[in-house]
Amino acid sequence: MLNSIVIEPQSSVTHVVIWLHGLGADGHDFEAVVPELNLPTSTNIRFIFPHAPVLPITINMGMQMRAWYDIKQIDDIKRDVDIKGIETSLVRIESIVKEQIDQGITVENIMLAGFSQGGVIAALVALTSPYCFTGVILLSTYLPDWDYFKTKIIKKNQKMPFFIGHGVQDPIVPFAAGELVNTILTEGGFTTNFHRYQMEHSVCLQEINDISEFIKKRFRLINGSAY
Repeated sequence: MLNSIVIEPQSSVTHVVIWLHGLGADGHDFEAVVPELNLPTSTNIRFIFPHAPVLPITINMGMQMRAWYDIKQIDDIKRDVDIKGIETSLVRIESIVKEQIDQGITVENIMLAGFSQGGVIAALVALTSPYCFTGVILLSTYLPDWDYFKTKIIKKNQKMPFFIGHGVQDPIVPFAAGELVNTILTEGGFTTNFHRYQMEHSVCLQEINDISEFIKKRFRLINGSAY
């Protein structure tokens, strides 16, 4: 798959996790997390880590870096949001989902995950696309311009559970932003599992363990097999 890091299972693929990195990182960023999840070696999960395109980022004085969309200002997630850039990334991730479905993976066996900017895209794909995934993992993220995107929610996707993790000392995406994501989703009728961690804008071992349990539960891993 072009522009993605792909980790294949030892046997035939039955389940897929599409995991999106944050601003300035790339698809390699969470590649090393896969073995730390301690999933059974016979688990039939394909992990896909797409690379975001390289874009000039306004808040970084136009510096070019991998990003799912431009960030024009850091102090207000409602105003001057790069809607076009976000929607372009939504289309791209939906195309990856469709590619997996075309290969025989059912949408019920596909999970989305994302960190920070990648979490924004993962959340909005899950909320606004026609695909009802088995679960969504949102890490240290937020929901920009919710007044706009809430009008595009597909109601049938309320069946999806969301894992939300955020560090209480996060200086980049404040903990309150993660709490707001949880509030918005629960008030919208979605099921959430909200976790707070003693960390900054990162992931920690406890969060990785909790993500592992979420994946096992949603993919129903029993005796090392996913079904």
